[in-house]
Parts: sequence; structure tokens; C-alpha cells
Amino acid sequence: MSFRSFLSYLSRWILLGMLIGLLAGSASAFFLVALDWATNFREANGWIIALLPLGGFVIGWTYYKLGQNSVKGNNLLLDELYQRQHPIPLRMTPLVLFGTIFTHFFGGSAGREGTAVQMGGSLADQLSKYIPISQAERRILLIGGVAGGFASVFGTPLAGAIFALEWMHQGKFRWKSLFPAFWTAWIAHWICAILWGVAHTHYEIPHIPAHTWINLAWIIPAGIAFGFSGRLFGECTHFFSNLFSRHLSWPPLRPLIGGLLIAIFVWISDSTTYIGLGVPRIVEAFETPLPWYDWIAKTGLTGFTLGAGFKGGEVTPLFFTGATLGNALSAWIPLPLALLAGMGFVGVFSGATNTPLACTVMGMELFGYEAGVFLALSCGIAYVFSGKGSIYSSQNLGWKKSWLY
Repeated sequence: MSFRSFLSYLSRWILLGMLIGLLAGSASAFFLVALDWATNFREANGWIIALLPLGGFVIGWTYYKLGQNSVKGNNLLLDELYQRQHPIPLRMTPLVLFGTIFTHFFGGSAGREGTAVQMGGSLADQLSKYIPISQAERRILLIGGVAGGFASVFGTPLAGAIFALEWMHQGKFRWKSLFPAFWTAWIAHWICAILWGVAHTHYEIPHIPAHTWINLAWIIPAGIAFGFSGRLFGECTHFFSNLFSRHLSWPPLRPLIGGLLIAIFVWISDSTTYIGLGVPRIVEAFETPLPWYDWIAKTGLTGFTLGAGFKGGEVTPLFFTGATLGNALSAWIPLPLALLAGMGFVGVFSGATNTPLACTVMGMELFGYEAGVFLALSCGIAYVFSGKGSIYSSQNLGWKKSWLY
């Protein structure tokens, strides 16, 4: 690339990155504020969970009538990255935004990453309608949108950029994606956290043990457990999705029936611990021993919620699953409870999404760089032992993960 071409590339993506970051960061800010309101209202008015079947029907009917290919969610972004078919519809942004808020308002178990990523990707792709760009540049637009959405919703700009690059790589490294991904992630994070003043959850690992061979060896069984947990999470979601699709042919009926069963579960268990995001429980996992079955309950309920057709992401429930599994493992593994919770927090995420680098960096951004060695080994081992699957059915790694598969 000549110097003139480089300046053209740099100026072009500085401007586009700022625009995408502004859109993605603002959308995430609105989403997080609305989600916080919906969660607080539900916790203060538990009776609203009885209306979850009605909320599910509204979500299912809306997507059935208006969603078209938006119903594919994150997989649509991957499909369009691998092979351009149709522009990502702008309707994806309001549909997934209000679908996720409805899910949390009435008591479904879901996350927020998928919503932010879909909004970022959808908004970014609208630029391709008005700006003449090549197919390769459109891929960069999508990567920037994903990076901006992820970075702004979690407050982790480095991890957001790496996640977009790693998640959407298809086994090929394109250096031209590097600057737009990191630049857009920083802009989106700044817009959400600084300009709009939206705060993010704080986690803490107060004690990091020495890097002795014994301490590092204990990461191996923990990482294997996190990898199997990540695989179980993905298999659970795919199982319930296939189950509902096979037995209920009319899509709006799936979240209605699913919502009824979730509401009955909450009524029988007399607990709201496993619905919504579950952030308070995640924070507890870093501080005090919890029931060993927390991670199983959250895995099953989230898989059931998303499989039934409710909207939201998988990542925060993966954080819940990983942190509580790490918490449970502290009864057998002689590492600090908070460290094991943090290792599980990112390790299960790594195994379920095949993004060990992004998860390692995210852990260091959230918990501090002192825990980096433990987090990196945990994510790497979980990645290897999670199998060849993913929570994203359209994800194409572009290579064989290991000799195990």
C-alpha cells in the first residue's frame, strides 16, 4: 500500500469508525438504561412474571410478522460476513432492542450481548446503502459494528475489538480490519460510558496467588470443567430451540408456551435468582460460597428461554454460569474463591464462543491484569475442551480446533 493509499484508508475509517461508534454506543446506552429500568420494575413487582406468556406471545408474533431474516439474530451477522446475500435490515435494531427489554421485563432468562452486537451490526450495515464500498469493506463495517456494540455494553473496548475480529475471522487474518475494530470499539465505549454516563458492573479479585507450578496445575481441571460447561450451554440452547421448532410449528406459540412454563417454575421455586441477567448473583459469586447447582439452573433456564423464542444474548448468562461454577469448584480446588469465579466467568464464555483471546483480555479489563496468567490458561483450556460446537450455529472457525475433534 502506498503512503497516499494508507492516508486514504486511515482517514476513511477514522470518520466511519466515529460514526459507527456514535450509533452503537448511543444504542447501547439507551438499551442499558432501559434494561436497568425493566429489571428494577420486575424485581419490585413480582406479579409481572405471571404475564410472561403474554409478553412471549407479543415477541413471537412481532418477529413472525415483521422480523423476516432478523429472527436469525447473531447468526445473520455471521452469514452476511461469510457470503453477502442481503443487507442487514434496519428493523433488526428496534426488534431486538424491545424484544430483549420485554424478555427481561416479564422475567425471562437472557443476556444483553446479543442485543448490543445485533444493534451495532445492523446500524453499521446501513452505511453500505449510502456509501459505495466493496464487499471487503462491508466486512469491516460489520466487524466495527460488532466491536462497538460489544465494547459499549460491557465497558471493555479492547475485548470488544478482539471479540469482533476473533468471532468473525473465518480462519483468515485481514490486517485492514484491525484499526477500524479497535477505533470503533473505543469510540463506542467512550460514547456510552463518558458522553451518556452509563456505568458498568464492577467485579474484584482481591487476592492473586503466586504463579507456582502447583497453583498453575490446578487451572487444568478447572479449565476442563469450564470447557464442558460452555459446551453444555450451547447444546442446551440448540436442544430447546430444535424441540420447540419441531413440536410447535407456529412461531408465536413457542414463547407463549415457554413463558408459561418459566412462570410456573418461578412460582414453584419461589425464587427469581435465575431469571433476568442475574448480575447480583454474579457479584455474590466473587464474595461468598453459593449453592453448587446455581450454574446448572442458569444454563437450563437460559437455554429454555432462548430456545422458546425470547430475545437477548447468551454472554451474561455465560458469565453467571462460569462464575457460579468457579464458586462451586472452590470447595475442591485450593485457589481463591474470587479467582476461580473470575476464571469461570471468562472460561465458560471462551468455550461457548470459541474466542479465547477476547475472553482473556476481557478478564484482564474487568478484574485487573495481575490475574492474566490464570485467566489466559483457563480460557485456553476451556476453548480446547469445549468441542467443535458453538452457541452460534453459523460460526465457521476455519480450522480444526485440536486433535480431540
